[in-house]
Amino acid sequence: MTRLNINGRNQTVDVDPSTPVLWTLRDALGMTGTKFGCGIAACGACTVHVDGQATRSCVTPISAVEGRRIETIEHVTAGADRVGRAVHEAWVRHDVAQCGYCQSGQIMGATAFLKSLPRGKVPDAAEIDAAMAGHICRCGTYARIRAAIADAARALA
Repeated sequence: MTRLNINGRNQTVDVDPSTPVLWTLRDALGMTGTKFGCGIAACGACTVHVDGQATRSCVTPISAVEGRRIETIEHVTAGADRVGRAVHEAWVRHDVAQCGYCQSGQIMGATAFLKSLPRGKVPDAAEIDAAMAGHICRCGTYARIRAAIADAARALA
């Protein structure tokens, strides 16, 4: 049994300790907002926050997160997270999603990035691109993603 704190709730799961966080969330807990993309931590679709850091859940074993704070897209977009709420609202304003598959990972990456900045800082395009480099969007909505992140930063400033 592994004890977890997911989205502020303590939970216990009975999975093999080597099971990736992604499959624990999706299969054991029924939380399907976090997506499987590549399985090798290259695309970012599976991004969650572990102790506030963007983490690829497809390659992170559940044993590595026991006792740590895990946040998923379900939490970040539910409005409880001020930065996540600003990012989600900017995503909608800028009509970022096309197919939408990568969007949960993109939002999680953008939220962690904005939280890492000094309060009031609005990143430039190069900073946004560098922070989001590990997130792949097959539809190519990078310009809208960049605009939404900058918009969210301005809203938070």
